[in-house]
Amino acid sequence: MMELSNDFGAIHYSEEVLADIVGLSTMECYGVVGMASKNATDGFWELLKGENFSKGVKIHNKNNVISIELYVIVEYGTKISVIANNIIQKIKYNLESYTGLKVSSVTVNVQGVRV
Repeated sequence: MMELSNDFGAIHYSEEVLADIVGLSTMECYGVVGMASKNATDGFWELLKGENFSKGVKIHNKNNVISIELYVIVEYGTKISVIANNIIQKIKYNLESYTGLKVSSVTVNVQGVRV
């Protein structure tokens, strides 16, 4: 649970809400096919459907400074470094502007390429 406080009170953000913002922001980026989730039984990465984007996101909180790790599948023929940089910038901007929380780092793990 993340908290943002000021003179008027406090706002508490659940990790699920933050993960949803991250997942939706990621899916808005060009070249992203979807979020990935590791299937524990056989070790394969599966493409997540719309309502489960948050399962491809891990959020770490240290003194209300957030670091994010996410798992994506990208489109074949696109430049992965450009896609990753776009994802990082979009997530950092959206999360900080929507919530007021500070994002220290975003790690993009590309788990697959799809045609």
